[in-house]
Amino acid sequence: MKRVVFCIRQAIPKATKTIVWLLKLMLPVVLAVSFMQYFGIMDWLAQYLSPVFTHIGLPGASAIAFITSLFLPLYSVLAVIATLTLGIREITILAIMCLISHSLIIETAVQKKTGSSVAVMLCVRIGMSFFAAFLLNCLLPKAGFGLSHPTEHVVVFHSIGDVFIIWLKNSIALIIKVSLILYGLFILQNILSEFGWIEILARVFAPVMSFFGLSRNVSFLWFVAQTLGLAYGSAVVIEQVENHTVTRQEANLFNYHVAVNHSLLEDTLLFVSIGVPLLWIVIPRIGLALLVVWMRRFLNRLLLVNT
Repeated sequence: MKRVVFCIRQAIPKATKTIVWLLKLMLPVVLAVSFMQYFGIMDWLAQYLSPVFTHIGLPGASAIAFITSLFLPLYSVLAVIATLTLGIREITILAIMCLISHSLIIETAVQKKTGSSVAVMLCVRIGMSFFAAFLLNCLLPKAGFGLSHPTEHVVVFHSIGDVFIIWLKNSIALIIKVSLILYGLFILQNILSEFGWIEILARVFAPVMSFFGLSRNVSFLWFVAQTLGLAYGSAVVIEQVENHTVTRQEANLFNYHVAVNHSLLEDTLLFVSIGVPLLWIVIPRIGLALLVVWMRRFLNRLLLVNT
């Protein structure tokens, strides 16, 4: 019991520091996006992206959902999708784009903290979003998919006061969620480390990590990223990099993988709940993440040979 208490005491200061840093990043972004919605900037951006979407089997209006996903979590994206008349085929294509690129600004900033390039991560995630959409547009059958019917409504801001009130309500919920998850994660990580269970977890997942081109040291981080998402997974990476449990090179390769393939549990099930076929939004992400990491490793070796 003393060892558990010791783990908790060690985890709280580190978790608090990470929580404060993460909230300083998240809260202003959510407020900024709310103002972008209020002043019509989101619709203006979507209008200019519309022609691009017609080439990947999506109507121009779906650009609004994708733009929303770049800034906000997928719950907001589902609300936008619910206002559009799209078939399940179109929603499936849009879903895989949003699953790869959602919360892009916040999550990329977290990845930067572990040593990855912001420009590279942005290119990987947005590039893979459109590449995945292109693949699905080629592979998905044209017939046999039903229509989606609106079930929700996008939040409408009638005044600047509404923007601040809704942001404040969402902020309180976000603070509680982030705090509970990160305190729990840091305590769990310390307990697993203290009792030697991380090493057992690493051995169990070692073949999977090798297949993905990743170090066995990121086994626990991979599990966190797949169950709770990229932002929380990368937040734990920050702590492990600072403690030299994971090297910056290992963390960078991990970031390439989770940039394309993360939150296989919660986020995937959100889209499955509205009728999107599970395998069409899981297998392509795993395959593309595999491809991206091994390409990065090949490039690393090529650069090493030429130096």
